[in-house]
Amino acid sequence: MNTRTVAPAWVRVRLRTAPGAAAALALLVALTACLAAAFPRALDRYEDAGLARAVDQATPKRTVLTVTAPQPGLQLPAEERYQALLPPALGRQFARVAGAVPAPLSVDAAQSSYGVQNTADLSAPDPWLPRPYGIPAQIRLAAQSGLAAHSTVREGRLPRADGEVSAESAEVEAAVTAETARSLHVKVGSVVHVPAVSRPPLAVRVTGIVTPREPNGAYWSAQTLLRTPALVRIPGNPDPLFYWLGALLLPPEAAPALLATNGQPVRYWQIAPDPGALHAYDLDRLTSAVATLEAGPGLGRIRAATDPAAQADTDLDDVLTAYRRLTSGVGPLVAVAAFGGATVALVVLLMAGGLAADRRRAELALLRARGASLRGLTGRLLTETAVVAVPAGAVGLGAALLAVDEGRRLPAVAAAVAVTAVACAALPLRAALAHRTVRVHAPREDTMSVRPSRGRTVAELTLLVIAVGAVIALRRRGVSGASDGSGDQLVSLAPVLIGVIAALVLVRLYPLPLRLLIRPAARLRGAVGHLSLARAGRTSVSAVLPLLALLTALTTAAFGGSVLAGVAGARDHAALIAVGADARVEGTGVLPAALPDRVRRTPGVRAVTEAAVNYQAKAGTGFTQVTLAGVVPADYAALSGRTGLGAFAQDALRRPSGGGSPLPALASPSVARTYGTQPFPVRLDDGSDVTVRIALVRERTPAVIGTSFLVVDRSGLTRQAARTSTLLLTGDRLDAGALRRAAGASVGVELRSAVRARFVDSPLQSGAERIYTAAVAAGTGYAVLALLLALLRSAQERGAMLARLRTMGLTRAQGRRLLVLESLPQAVLAAAGGALTGWATIRLLSPGVDLTTIALPTNVGATGASALRADPLSLAVPAVAVLLLAVAVAAVQAWWTGRKGSVRELRAGDAR
Repeated sequence: MNTRTVAPAWVRVRLRTAPGAAAALALLVALTACLAAAFPRALDRYEDAGLARAVDQATPKRTVLTVTAPQPGLQLPAEERYQALLPPALGRQFARVAGAVPAPLSVDAAQSSYGVQNTADLSAPDPWLPRPYGIPAQIRLAAQSGLAAHSTVREGRLPRADGEVSAESAEVEAAVTAETARSLHVKVGSVVHVPAVSRPPLAVRVTGIVTPREPNGAYWSAQTLLRTPALVRIPGNPDPLFYWLGALLLPPEAAPALLATNGQPVRYWQIAPDPGALHAYDLDRLTSAVATLEAGPGLGRIRAATDPAAQADTDLDDVLTAYRRLTSGVGPLVAVAAFGGATVALVVLLMAGGLAADRRRAELALLRARGASLRGLTGRLLTETAVVAVPAGAVGLGAALLAVDEGRRLPAVAAAVAVTAVACAALPLRAALAHRTVRVHAPREDTMSVRPSRGRTVAELTLLVIAVGAVIALRRRGVSGASDGSGDQLVSLAPVLIGVIAALVLVRLYPLPLRLLIRPAARLRGAVGHLSLARAGRTSVSAVLPLLALLTALTTAAFGGSVLAGVAGARDHAALIAVGADARVEGTGVLPAALPDRVRRTPGVRAVTEAAVNYQAKAGTGFTQVTLAGVVPADYAALSGRTGLGAFAQDALRRPSGGGSPLPALASPSVARTYGTQPFPVRLDDGSDVTVRIALVRERTPAVIGTSFLVVDRSGLTRQAARTSTLLLTGDRLDAGALRRAAGASVGVELRSAVRARFVDSPLQSGAERIYTAAVAAGTGYAVLALLLALLRSAQERGAMLARLRTMGLTRAQGRRLLVLESLPQAVLAAAGGALTGWATIRLLSPGVDLTTIALPTNVGATGASALRADPLSLAVPAVAVLLLAVAVAAVQAWWTGRKGSVRELRAGDAR
């Protein structure tokens, strides 16, 4: 057969005769290519945003690369020393230092700077400067480039260097920021004298007060002292003695004047990284680039450009390492959802090709019988499919690039190409497999009659070994502790592999219950039950594909739903621990007596528990600091039970009736280990003493946030110590504004809901949740499509069968029951198997999955509620939905067939 001349005509004829099938394939390919291409770009966007947030939160003080070099050597002539400190020389060196920064690390030139400053602070003897504790203020002189571009003059003018400035200059000009002027009482025209070596002090005249244009930018925040003065405590002194430390900003041309002081001046170059140019996929290269600048070839190039003794320092490598830990915990969890959704989409594409091949089985068999070669036939089918799939894949890729305008293009293009290639190859490969032998009638492939081949058994055992290995690897290493690599991809595939094995096992077991039910059904009076079981047993063995899609989708949905529920639960629990109840009202001292009643009347408040919290209590003879809370046992026991934070029986905490008995106390484990069960004294804030005996030990308690506490009956405390300082509120839909109005401005109000909202501190975490939700939703949608394709595959034949039975007296109601009962075995198998597989997957993988990384910020530790647990709704809802959908489709098909009439259906069935 001449494929070159026949194929174009073949394609045109097929597109004209089956436009609906071509349009459905195009829509499926376009949608799948769009989702596949959008996923890596969306992941890149969230990861890049998370990296930028991590760098921004680290502050420029940690992320800026600071290169320092000592002052020029004394052996040089004075003129050369001066020239080495002036902007032309430092500017040239700055350009070479910036050029030494290797890719992918990018320099933010606008926020980078260079200059000269003293490293030893200079004492200013001027009496008008503030002197707390009688200690003179300390001054740092900085001649930094770019002052005019990064500040706005508030008063006076910017400093200038009139004439040539040298170490012999008696006076220089300077500017200060508004914060420095306010704290150090500096005004325009003020003169600050700093000590000089072997000459009178250097006079620094303030000519202007400036306001930073970007106070949080690297120019001002790499050295915060340039912007904000600090109260510094004298180290090594037992008494808290402080002095002011501030900076005077000299013009860069006045830098040689620093050589006259004993402040040990140094040259410096501050290289600020550009956060917008940092990409998470370059994390390894970024870490390597920072390492080479700190102690590698990059540092050698910096020293060649500046000074042999130059040093480079930055904490950007620590920031990148912390972000790597975050991605290593979030990435594999997202990969689980991605692999699950991709597997279901792949199965649907293969099913679409299989459905097309089955519908055209007679046509293709006739072509083979008339002499068409297998190669020519598959070439025709590939051309026919490619004409539809390739443009659809391109449209899907374009839509993804427009919808997600950030991220790399290459992975998106590769994903879309892969989808298009699978869509193009599904029909030709399925046809080649079915028609490799020329035959007129296809052999029967019922699940009740066909026995699995040896090759299938070997393939199933191989997949079983791979799945078991992946589960064992995950349980040993854990998702959150896995590093990137091919092994981790296998770990992320574990839920999918478990779904594959479950599908293959269930298909093998599927005939057994049908055989057991056939005999009891045969004794029933009606023929519908027996006929439905017989029809269910004639399901083609190729039903493994829709079952695989359903099980994979249900397993991924159960795993993903449990992950999302676990994340929400971990945040709720962490917020509850941080607040102690649904809301916490607490002041710096004793609360007003009328406040509990006002708060109790606030909308949404169900209960108010009062507590007297002594944060400075001293326990034992060693006066160890501990937090003691005085409570009403009945109210506090009820609150502990409602919140689940250290529940106890109220009688165990009641004050004994005898006056001299110690108070029973609820203690944290650390306090209990220290004092045991023997009575010991506790001194309270008001100076009174109380003797307590530990009767209960709990990890946490609502009134105290911490791990060192005692809780006692407040009736055993003095009147002053028992006064209420904290209110713990429980209720639904608490109104934060109403609570703050009731509490007053001097009392702090903290809601559990507000604390929970702050726990997502990285776009990577929130983005991972959205991607996970989208992947689970897409997988579920494709699973529904797989179920519809499976039902559509036999819809025409079932319609013809129903029409024949109606000619023999079958009623419409019996027809509906027949189709529903016929579809129930597979639907029940998929629903029950999916729920069971999802539950087993979660139980198997939960020891290796820690949700802390994706659920909580890095500065919040594990709360004990971060382990992965099966979520009943995530297991039940998808399974029930599959069952209901199968029944609904069968009922709709029976109703539609009844409307169309028997003659037309019989003709359609004969044509098949």
